[in-house]
Amino acid sequence: MKDKSYKLDQSAAPLLNAMSEYRKSRVVPFDVPGHKQGRGTPELTGFLGKQCLSVDVNSMKPLDNLSHPTSVIKEAEALAADAFGADDAFLIIGGTTAAVQAMIFSVCKRGDSIILPRNVHKSAINALILCGIIPIYVDPGIHPELGISLGMCADGVEAAIAAHPEAKAVFLNNPTYYGICTDVGRIARAAHRAGMALLADEAHGAHFYFGRGLPPAAMEAGADMSAVSMHKTGGSLTQSSLLLMRRGRVSPDYVRTIINLTQTTSASYLLMVSLDIARRALAMKGGETFARVTELAEYARGEINKIGGYYAFSREIIDGRHIFDFDVTKLSVNTLKTGLAGIEVYDLLRDDYGIQAEFGDMGNMLAIVSVGDDRYAIERLVASLSEIKRLHGRDGLKLLDHEYITPVVRMTPQEAFYAESEPVDVGETVGKISAEFVMCYPPGIPILAPGEEVTEEALDYILYAKEKGCLVMGPQDMELKKLYTVKRGE
Repeated sequence: MKDKSYKLDQSAAPLLNAMSEYRKSRVVPFDVPGHKQGRGTPELTGFLGKQCLSVDVNSMKPLDNLSHPTSVIKEAEALAADAFGADDAFLIIGGTTAAVQAMIFSVCKRGDSIILPRNVHKSAINALILCGIIPIYVDPGIHPELGISLGMCADGVEAAIAAHPEAKAVFLNNPTYYGICTDVGRIARAAHRAGMALLADEAHGAHFYFGRGLPPAAMEAGADMSAVSMHKTGGSLTQSSLLLMRRGRVSPDYVRTIINLTQTTSASYLLMVSLDIARRALAMKGGETFARVTELAEYARGEINKIGGYYAFSREIIDGRHIFDFDVTKLSVNTLKTGLAGIEVYDLLRDDYGIQAEFGDMGNMLAIVSVGDDRYAIERLVASLSEIKRLHGRDGLKLLDHEYITPVVRMTPQEAFYAESEPVDVGETVGKISAEFVMCYPPGIPILAPGEEVTEEALDYILYAKEKGCLVMGPQDMELKKLYTVKRGE
């Protein structure tokens, strides 16, 4: 762990203990779920295991209720808040999407505006659609050689705050998918001076709270709320997350009310107990764990750079502005000098070498190195990349030179999404206003969002991404032959 002390006994795992007692009690279930501890679904039980199905349970008095926690879930949330240095923490079982949207809904209402980078995850823009919030975009900047979008420059955010004093909050990504970090502390101070809240999407930053030598975590840097994907780098089950908050600008009781607007009343205890277990492991051994993760990532980076053609970038790209810091656990690799697009390397790793990387885009691929990796896995990745270059490499490519498309906003996301729209051949959409999202997934950052004009730049990128094999998501037409645009006169 980072050099910090805890107020609570972090060796405790109240939800885990309660579920273990439930398993031993041999309760006869006449409640949901209907599989009745796996007895009614032998095929599912055989696949997932009896141990798993026996604790796939519904809320009951001994196990508390996520919508209104009073006992073991409440204790688990208090331990999470203590471990992460927050005043309050909420177990989220709808993924960090739910946590991001709860943050925004907690500080903004219909007609309010929020300052945010355009390279946000679609969950943030979806929140604007649902709540009728007005976006004020800050250009995150583009790295001229790597072609990746960067972090919000503090100077740019301060200028946006001065130009839009009516905004209720500033929202930022820290780190980005590629490991780029923003000056959260300076932006938090600027937001607070203007009476705004600072919200952080830390989907890829759970390890910041425990690893030594890593960029500062958002709660430590002064954020009011943070959404943390425990499942990404913290070791919990997929779809489990935490919403952290510091009191003062918003009430925890109100945040709970907001969460309960959309969160299921049948919360998964498998997801919740995984958060309890992962939190304990990070609090007790996080420092040791992430020291090993950092060493593995740095070793991999060095070995990949020895191959030639690939560029596994790190702290050397820090410029103090758009790149305030860098997460060295992110194994981000530029592939262009091998003559291969990032998505091509991504596909070859999976199809020919049995290696599933996190994602590939036009010029880069990302491999997540975290708590479950070892030296053998790293050696296999490095060897595979070397072989891919030998077999498939060619003269370096000159691809589209940017990953970020400057948006031309014509309508608010909510206005465009609910406006009358019509399908248009995608090649004929330039100049029209998109009524839907278009994005490559992962990472889920929109190329177009509802309310934005379809520019030639955006269309070129969309068609190129499709040609190169990126999974292009968002449009109703899953083959992306047509795109819904706002009808004229709207």
